[in-house]
Amino acid sequence: SKMASLRVLVGVKRVIDYAVKIRVKPDKSGVVTDGVKHSMNPFDEIAVEEAVRLKEKGIASEIVAVSCGPAKSEETLRTALAMGVDRGIHVVLNDKEYEGLQPLAVAKLFQKITEQESPNLILLGKQAIDDDCNQTGQMLSALLNWPQATFASKLELKDDKLGVTREIDGGLEMIDVKMPCVVTADLRLNEPRYATLPNIMKAKKKKIDKKTPGDLGVDIAPRIETLSVEDPPVREAGIKVETVDDLVTKLKDKGFC
Repeated sequence: SKMASLRVLVGVKRVIDYAVKIRVKPDKSGVVTDGVKHSMNPFDEIAVEEAVRLKEKGIASEIVAVSCGPAKSEETLRTALAMGVDRGIHVVLNDKEYEGLQPLAVAKLFQKITEQESPNLILLGKQAIDDDCNQTGQMLSALLNWPQATFASKLELKDDKLGVTREIDGGLEMIDVKMPCVVTADLRLNEPRYATLPNIMKAKKKKIDKKTPGDLGVDIAPRIETLSVEDPPVREAGIKVETVDDLVTKLKDKGFC
């Protein structure tokens, strides 16, 4: 049936774990990543979960996870496989290439993989929590000339269209997009499952294809140069005042009124 013939491509990125306190490198060229705990980007976990749910409902037939990054990105792909993804594609980069990897290059890599894999649906996290770019899905949609539905909090299949509820500044927006399309997952789309031990063991046997940007014919050289990465300014401590009169006096002294 058409229902169970959806092929889903999902993107997963290895990022510094959300609970880690970020430290800027002394030379201000970036943040410290050595010896720091990494995990799958939380929004990508949500995208993976949604893909797996589509498979469990009999809507998707195959899920392929893609990660662009250094050797350690394989761990992130294995996590996706343990959650229920069928196979992985690892676009292998060296550390220097990965440091300069930007959303446009990722979108171009995904474009080439999309041409090879012919998915009906691409699910990505709305943004990565390291660079907070929120650009890859939109750029990929433009490169493929496919409809896009960003910040999705609900998906519903309607024949050859996908009904998507989007989180926007003023509340929620409902749109229908023709498939194939690109969807980016927001926080409230679902709550991702934990991978169980048996599934983690099974994931070790699942296939991960390795490719390079050269294999895909993509130039991943950065288009933007980072001049300096700095810590946000430290907030000064507040003070408590006893009465409204004291407050007004303080505000006047500081020139606020």
